[in-house]
Amino acid sequence: MENNIQPTPKPKILLKAGIIALIILILQIPAIYVGNLITEREERQKEAINEVSSKWAGAQNINGPVVIIPYWSEKIENGQNIRLKEYAFFLPDQLNFDAKAIPEERHRGIYKVILYTASVNIKGTYNGLPYQDLGLDSTKMLWNEAFVSLSIADAKGLNDEIKMKWNNQTIPLTMQTFAGFEGLMAPLKLVGPDDMLHVQFETVMNVAGSQKLLFTPSGKITTATLVSKWPHPSFSGDVLPQTKNVQKDGFTAQWKSLSFKRKFPQQWRETRSAKNDTSTYYTNIYNSSFGADFYIPVNAYQKTTRSVKYSFLCIVLTFAFFFIVETTNKKSVHPLQYGLIGVALILFYVLLLSFSEYIGFNVAYLIASAGTIGLIGWFINGILQSGKLTVILSMVLLLTYSYIFTILQLQDYALLLGSIGLFITLFVIMYFSRKIQW
Repeated sequence: MENNIQPTPKPKILLKAGIIALIILILQIPAIYVGNLITEREERQKEAINEVSSKWAGAQNINGPVVIIPYWSEKIENGQNIRLKEYAFFLPDQLNFDAKAIPEERHRGIYKVILYTASVNIKGTYNGLPYQDLGLDSTKMLWNEAFVSLSIADAKGLNDEIKMKWNNQTIPLTMQTFAGFEGLMAPLKLVGPDDMLHVQFETVMNVAGSQKLLFTPSGKITTATLVSKWPHPSFSGDVLPQTKNVQKDGFTAQWKSLSFKRKFPQQWRETRSAKNDTSTYYTNIYNSSFGADFYIPVNAYQKTTRSVKYSFLCIVLTFAFFFIVETTNKKSVHPLQYGLIGVALILFYVLLLSFSEYIGFNVAYLIASAGTIGLIGWFINGILQSGKLTVILSMVLLLTYSYIFTILQLQDYALLLGSIGLFITLFVIMYFSRKIQW
């Protein structure tokens, strides 16, 4: 009679597998600490960047001129007529930015900071002020108290005195505060609305900044051109450039923004009503900015963080192959030795982090992986006393680290490569595990 009763699993093999699984779980604790160490080092980098930027100048956002005209408003409060001075804001019809930025690398300890100086030519036109659209009476507008405001994110970056050509006159701009906002302002002393019918303005700003340079599209039609020798721009903001040309020796980018695509009006007036809060308009204006980031293309901390996320996979694969080799070849490996191999796999990420801060991620990954594979190979050879098995396990480690490196480089295809790699890995483990006599 045929016996269909399956053999009882060997308790020693099951116990060994359980201990190995426990070791894998315990090793996730130092992996978490490594992740925290990476975060700490990245925060130090940000602190260094902020410290250098605070002494130089921060990210710059340049807003074109805004004409501000006070007017008398009559209201009834407690049965009495009260006359209040309020303000109307008018943005230009045409606005053009033409900027050339010169990048410069500075170092704070081991950290690199990208600074720049830029010459920004700003020009445009006003073709009259549509004050009627705001329900204003020109006779109640204080034209002689009108002024123009030009804003910049960090005034510390101004390297020269700012003067603006306003039709046939040149007016100096000084830093002042109005309605809680700082800006470069100058009086216009208009006589009436006819003075704003055909206005051409132009100014040049020589500014210093760090990390990014943005432009605010306050014109009904706004165009911007940015030229720089920095080869690694990242275009950001509410509008992407219509044309761009990025090469090894620098880039050129051009933007165009139209008023009907924005989230703020071309003119508004400030009243005591919360519905017309000037700060809201200014917030929407700055949120519509666009420009370029002068970023460092290889962020070692981000890639190291991503590589740590694969630590569990790396440990499981290494231990699985090691366990299969040990079992099928009737070798005995102590759980402590598994633990030491796991510690070496975790120290790989510490080596990767420390080296990448000085020599970049790719070279650091090569050095850390070569050192880790060499150390584990030497250790395994002493345990198994077999050159053939040592080579096999070393090749497994080499393929694992190469596979993870490929995933890190091809971020857009990480999911595809990851799923294919896991499927192949599962197939290999299933194939060799057939030889284990349970």
